[in-house]
Amino acid sequence: MKRRKKHVPHVNHERWLVSYADFITLLFAFFVVMYSTAQVDKRKVGKLAQAIQVAFAQLGPFPTSPTANPETLAPVAPPDTNQPPPPASNLAENVDLAALHKELEQALAAEIARGEVALRNQAGDLIISLREVGFFDSGSAEIKATSQPAFSRMASLLGQHNYQIRIEGHTDNVPIHNSKYASNWELSTARSTEMIQLLITKYGFVPQRLSAAGYAEFHPIASNGTEPGRAQNRRVDVVVLRTPPTATAPAASPSSQRQP
Repeated sequence: MKRRKKHVPHVNHERWLVSYADFITLLFAFFVVMYSTAQVDKRKVGKLAQAIQVAFAQLGPFPTSPTANPETLAPVAPPDTNQPPPPASNLAENVDLAALHKELEQALAAEIARGEVALRNQAGDLIISLREVGFFDSGSAEIKATSQPAFSRMASLLGQHNYQIRIEGHTDNVPIHNSKYASNWELSTARSTEMIQLLITKYGFVPQRLSAAGYAEFHPIASNGTEPGRAQNRRVDVVVLRTPPTATAPAASPSSQRQP
């Protein structure tokens, strides 16, 4: 009797192609979704993120809980890149300072034309530069009598607002030589405090609104290597600070101003 040959089962060595094809399909789907997220509106990013989350939960290699419901997966909220609008108070401050800038330009037009006054904005603050050539004698902290009308016009406009004001004294880099002031530090500080005293006693400014600083030659706005540059550096800056107005009362009206 002839023996029947034993059947040897065929081993399929290409089963890995099935897993590889599944991997390639998932990879292709992933990049298609990623490309789509780059093209859609930001408001749809959350929904797309949720869809990706559900797809990987269903097709991924890790088992999910049998009770898990893909509908209940928390959506990923898109990042909020929209900055909130500035507060209305800040907008009002900017408008007020811009209006004050124009009013000062008109009131001090003659002094600006002669180079005795300069106006500029810096970091949101309004700076009124009163240069020595128009307001002070060399080496003196007292305001010239001839500059009183211009100073009065400026003080009148500033008195209509409640902004904080910082008075900054500045000099050039030439050492001072007189018996009253031993250094540019003392001269710059004396000029700023003298101006504050004038605003309080003559124009009725509330002291809480005011502050004084002396910087000597260390904050120049022009080169000290030339005489025109040094002339620009010899100044007192009236800095109207871009901060919320104080709750204090404004300066006294002209009719109630106290004379020194």
